[in-house]
Amino acid sequence: MKLGVIQGRLSQPKNGFQECPTDWKREFDLLSKLKLNHIEWVVTYDNYFSNPLFNENLKEYPISSVCADFMVEDKFNNKAFLETFLKPTCEAVIRNDINFITIPLLEKSDVNEEDVMNKFLDVFYPYTEMFKEINFLIEATIDVKKLKKVLDINDNLFVTYDTGNITSCGLNHKNYILELDDKIKHVHLKDRNIKSLKTVEPLTGDTDFNLIFKCLRDISFNGLYTLQTARGISGNETNTIIKHKEVMENLYYVQ
Repeated sequence: MKLGVIQGRLSQPKNGFQECPTDWKREFDLLSKLKLNHIEWVVTYDNYFSNPLFNENLKEYPISSVCADFMVEDKFNNKAFLETFLKPTCEAVIRNDINFITIPLLEKSDVNEEDVMNKFLDVFYPYTEMFKEINFLIEATIDVKKLKKVLDINDNLFVTYDTGNITSCGLNHKNYILELDDKIKHVHLKDRNIKSLKTVEPLTGDTDFNLIFKCLRDISFNGLYTLQTARGISGNETNTIIKHKEVMENLYYVQ
């Protein structure tokens, strides 16, 4: 199980709920102790221009993906917005030998409405051509058929499957996994209740992890897993992740 953690979950949220912490190197130093495989780097809109991704050499760090959180904005399908924010991110990802960028199409950047989706695909497509060496991972809470329409625009588009998001919007996990099959390259592990955007302690929500891991095994998934679980008590982040890691590994290995 290639298990890692989203950036910031091993630090107190002084810079934001999900943010690149000031002492970002400390989290990488903890990985071997916690027996975790990788960190998914986070780039937000509010702190975009101060993010170390753009001025540090990160080649030696086990970064699985860059989560482009800055895309969760009203302007996500604006050509000038992508030129300012997505293009430099792609360039930094290539410069640092990172293979994946997760593109969250959630909340403010939701693409359930067809005209919104089409406008996004028009401005996004050139980046899939310009940066063919990058695998773009779409994270979305839309029907599988709509998601496949997004993936069809180029052969370097895949999926980040978020277990909590799919639960909260009432989509069918089994159908989602089996339909997308080898297009799933990355799994965000978190628990939520149906019709709720609040992430809860693992095994206290409506997410059926036993079903999820069984279905992932059925499609021979061997990609990345990233803990994006509930934060827990501030100041106790390391112990919280240790606890959540044990829960997920117990579920995964008993299948």
